[in-house]
Formats: sequence, C-alpha cells, structure tokens
Amino acid sequence: MIEDKNQSRTSLEQLGEFGLIEHLTKNFDIKHKSTVKSIGDDAAVLDHKSKQIVVTTDLLVENVHFDLSYVPLKHLGYKAVVVNLSDVYAMNAEATQITVSIAVSNRFPLEALEELYAGIETAAKIYNIDVIGGDTTSSTTGLIISVTAIGEVNKKDVVYRSGAKPNDLLVVTGDIGAAYMGLQVLEREKEVFKVNPQNQPDLDPYTYIIERQLKPEARKDIVALLKQLEVKPTAMIDISDGLSSEAIHLCKQSDVGVEIYENKIPLDPQVISTCEEFNIDSTTIALNGGEDYELLMTISQQDFPKIKGNPNLTVIGYMTEKERGMHLITRGEQVVPIIAKGWNAMKNEA
Repeated sequence: MIEDKNQSRTSLEQLGEFGLIEHLTKNFDIKHKSTVKSIGDDAAVLDHKSKQIVVTTDLLVENVHFDLSYVPLKHLGYKAVVVNLSDVYAMNAEATQITVSIAVSNRFPLEALEELYAGIETAAKIYNIDVIGGDTTSSTTGLIISVTAIGEVNKKDVVYRSGAKPNDLLVVTGDIGAAYMGLQVLEREKEVFKVNPQNQPDLDPYTYIIERQLKPEARKDIVALLKQLEVKPTAMIDISDGLSSEAIHLCKQSDVGVEIYENKIPLDPQVISTCEEFNIDSTTIALNGGEDYELLMTISQQDFPKIKGNPNLTVIGYMTEKERGMHLITRGEQVVPIIAKGWNAMKNEA
C-alpha cells in the first residue's frame, strides 16, 4: 500500500539525515511557554516552573504493532502520538511536548514520511502539544516509531496507579472493545483481498470500530472534566492492554481486590453486533481486547454524586480487600476470577 506508481518518489538519500529532519519538522509551531528551545539545537530546553513533570515513551514496530497493508501512514502518525498522550492523561496531567524518532527502510520514499508526519502534525494541533525533537535513522526491518511525551501537573493533582482503597468505585470512560473488533474486521478484509484483489470491502457497517482502531483519541477531555467536577481519582490507568489487565495493574499497585459487574461494562451497539457476526463473546472482548485508550479509574464513594449520570463515566464495579481477590460478577451472578489475557508485547505470535 506504500508504493503508488503514479506518484513521484523522492529517495531519502537525497536529503540526508539533517535535511530529512528539517524537511519533516518545518511546519511544527510552538504553543507552550514551557518550550524554551525546540528542534534545531543539540537538545530541547523546557521550563515548567513549579509543576511536576511526567514523561512516558512508546515504541511502535511494523508488523508487531501495525500493518501497513491497511493502516494509512497519516493515521499511523496520529495514533503514534495519541497512544503516548493517553499515558500522560492517565496521570491526571496536561500533555505539553513530544519527541518523535523513526527508523525507516529504503522502501519508504520521502512522500511516505510526509504522510506520516502530517498525521503527527494533526495530532499536535488537536491536542495542543509542541513537537520539540527526535531522531531519524535507517532500518533493515521496515518502519519503527518511538514517541516520548512530556506533561505537567500540580503536585497535589497527580494520580498514580497505587492509591485505590477498598470500597472505592471502579469507573471507566467511554466504551470499550471497539478497537479490537475494528482490528478483526480489517484483518478479515485483508485475507479476502489476498484471495481476490478486485474485491472492494463494504466497511460502512463498521465505521465506528474501524476508526477506534485506526484513529483512536486520548481522553484529554476527561482530565478537564474531573477538574470541573472537583473529583480527583484515587488511582488511574489507561486501557491499552485490555480492561482485565489494567484492573489487575490497579489491584496489584494498590494492594486491593476488585469486583467488576459484567452488565455494567459499556459496549457500543456496533461492538455487540460485530461480536455476534464473528461469534465472539462481547464481554471477553471488552476484558481482553485492548487499544481502547479509555481511562480506568477509582474514585471515593463520596464523589459518586458528582459523577452520577455523567455520560462520559460509567461505574463498573468496586474495589475490595486484597484477600477477596479479583472477580467478574456475570449477568447470571456467577463469580469468575479475572485473569489477564490482553495484549502482551513480549508474546511470540509465530
């Protein structure tokens, strides 16, 4: 999907490393006072005054985290930024800067990287962040993207994974499971395309779940909403590896147990209908799918009236004493142990 015989192809050799960086980053403008020096020196210079700084980084590797046969490069650039910002928002912080590094093989012309960086630029504008540096190098294994995100937060507002207490409510934003089902549809259509390249897939019935896979959004709005509601979560994490994995992380870091109610898990109707089509249990997908980039948090019961009825927030369970363990309460009121079956970056899929 990278090569188009009708488009011009500019070899990366023609620009060299510094020329390439200058070309790809020329449109990035500065939005934050904390960015003192951006791209163009040996290092960026930041001044966050009295704020605490949060830093997170993610690596996306071709054929491990993304498949360019159905992922547009512009969407990939956008997603690479968003998945990092999600971690910043999970700390109840404001994202301010990112660095972007890529390793790229010679099968990619300049025009392909321009598409990738157009997605990065779009994300930077929408999420109001500065791109302040990075690196480019050659690769023998396709495309690798590394993004580091920096954010700031008042010391009193920072939220860790370790603050949950027994009887705290477990709350999730948005709905979950959509990104995984979007991936299943794309993988199915890829196999159909291999057999019959003339076949044009009808993806209209799957618009929402495919967008959740190809162009996810980080929940910057939730950080602002919580501030507005005067609610500080006791613990928080973003849902990148699946609801079950993230709930287990919160439990282990906070030394508590959890009970999640199956009938409270928010699912989009398109997720439910696609699960039926694929003959997959929708609760299994919600628990283990991953890549939703919603926020999973615990809040004190006394804050419940502040969030009650808010369409962005759903109470799906509560935290218990550690000794009670981690369980899913099914619709039939069975008690099932929660185990992590979500995305494992170290798993050998071969």
